[in-house]
Amino acid sequence: MLKSVLTSRYLLWAILAIPAIPMLADLWSGGLNDRLLHPTGEFSARFMIIAMIATPLRMLFPGSRITRWLIKYRREFGVAAFFYAAFHTAIYIADMGTLQAMLDEFTALGIWTGWLAMLIFVPLALTSNDASVRALGTAWKTLQRLVYPAAVATLVHWIFVDNDLGPALVHFVPLAALETYRIWRNATRSPKLRSPTQQENAL
Repeated sequence: MLKSVLTSRYLLWAILAIPAIPMLADLWSGGLNDRLLHPTGEFSARFMIIAMIATPLRMLFPGSRITRWLIKYRREFGVAAFFYAAFHTAIYIADMGTLQAMLDEFTALGIWTGWLAMLIFVPLALTSNDASVRALGTAWKTLQRLVYPAAVATLVHWIFVDNDLGPALVHFVPLAALETYRIWRNATRSPKLRSPTQQENAL
């Protein structure tokens, strides 16, 4: 019974929703304000990174229960990243107030890269389910690889909106290091020598 509770997707979704509680409380008490822009965007990036590091961590630690757990539930982290990104976008739109105000700054590097990341997140989130995997077949993995340009766009958005390199690098350097390891590992090993898990989780 306890094991089924601890491995429940409902429990995981409840945990992933916890950061949103103080955000919603702030929204309820203080109304729409730009204070929520940073935390919503930051948690979106964090959950995206967690979803992306699952595979290289599994390659580094193939016997770890934690990495197996991450592989099993990485879609949930990816979808959570989308919801926080959508929250972030909604706050931005409300804070700007008018379409013209958004268009006036759209060409700024830190702005259009944020919109690009959000645009990519939409099909990724919509297809993060078993039905889409079956319907799309091999095309599903090709589509999900769009998370990489989304991650780059998110990094650029973060750096140029905050004008602060440090916090963004703290989050993204570990991801870059792990992805570099994954690419090196795949390039130096024959596909025949890879384990079924590595082949299945090539993303």
